[in-house]
Amino acid sequence: MKVYTYKNCGTCKKATKWLEAQGIEFDEIPIRDKPPSQKALKEMLKHYDGELKRLFNTAGGDYREMNLKEKLPDMTQAEAIKLLASNGNLVKRPFLRADDFGFVGFKEPEWSEKLG
Repeated sequence: MKVYTYKNCGTCKKATKWLEAQGIEFDEIPIRDKPPSQKALKEMLKHYDGELKRLFNTAGGDYREMNLKEKLPDMTQAEAIKLLASNGNLVKRPFLRADDFGFVGFKEPEWSEKLG
């Protein structure tokens, strides 16, 4: 299992501490240095019924600076995935990938149900 995180993200810290407390092994990947691949993003999109906005860090500065609230509705899925793969700041985190499921963001009840 891979978990993409940002070192200064409080939610990411909570998520990794929770995983460690559960004794779950994972590879932590710095999301800004190595964003998820287009393939990983497309796979995650399937877990969220194709809802592109769920993959975006809508509270982030880059999202606001790029005016993506206005642009995202007009973007194709391919354009949005390419943008996310090129800028880890835009990806909602933590971004957890496993073989048969994935999560964006940390909601302990969701994670507990699947991993606990």
